[in-house]
Amino acid sequence: MNKKAAHPLHYAVRLWFIVICLGQSIFAYYILMQYYRNTALGDLEKWNNVNPHFYDKSDLTGNIIFGLHVALAAVITILGPLQLVPSLRARVPRFHRISGRVYIASAFLVSVAGIYLTWVRGAVGGPVMQVMISANAAIILICAYFAIRSAMERRFKVHQQWAVHLFLGMSGVWMFRVFLMLWLLIHRAPVGFDPKTFTGPFLTVLAVSVYIMPQAIAAWYFGVRGSGPAYQRTVFATFLTLVSLGMAVGSFAATMGMWMPRVME
Repeated sequence: MNKKAAHPLHYAVRLWFIVICLGQSIFAYYILMQYYRNTALGDLEKWNNVNPHFYDKSDLTGNIIFGLHVALAAVITILGPLQLVPSLRARVPRFHRISGRVYIASAFLVSVAGIYLTWVRGAVGGPVMQVMISANAAIILICAYFAIRSAMERRFKVHQQWAVHLFLGMSGVWMFRVFLMLWLLIHRAPVGFDPKTFTGPFLTVLAVSVYIMPQAIAAWYFGVRGSGPAYQRTVFATFLTLVSLGMAVGSFAATMGMWMPRVME
């Protein structure tokens, strides 16, 4: 076996990828059942089971934009992990190119729609969350631009790095829910925030942690994976393994405590 492949970092990355694939697959199922099903049944008011800002009878434009936002959310949640599978890129490059274009186009549209909804409809959590969500959207737009630009310039190594940054940006909404549920599972109470107003220091820290910090973590990974002392890769592998375990527990908590109960309503 290749020495680099045998390094703990190799297995830590694969564990992270498996956890995030399974977790986002469940999240995609939740989106399909919560929004697609209710839309098909004409029961649009059930959109507000999650957020009172989602459906407004008096705002047709906003409803259409939210519908587009949610429709694309399921698409990107399904397509996102597929963009990072090396064997898939090598064996069916045409699928990768087409799905990649769909993914990046969806990234642009979902981000613009998200900014519109955040500032026109409002966001649970008030101005702080509006700023954080907008920062996440800006990160997605920047990463999508450089991902497509580097691909067009045939700088595929750079393109793959931007694709990872984009995937992490697009995963921010999922990670926010996962780590929120992990926090609630650990404390058994809404520690550090007010559940009624959905404001508080913990939510601010969480938003920074899932919307902004993953970009720095990805840069850290690209810096240590191919060079540098082995201990740096071991440190990163340990960190990533702990994050993955946290995501696994948080995904289970979100599935059982939030997503499946709403699907069953």
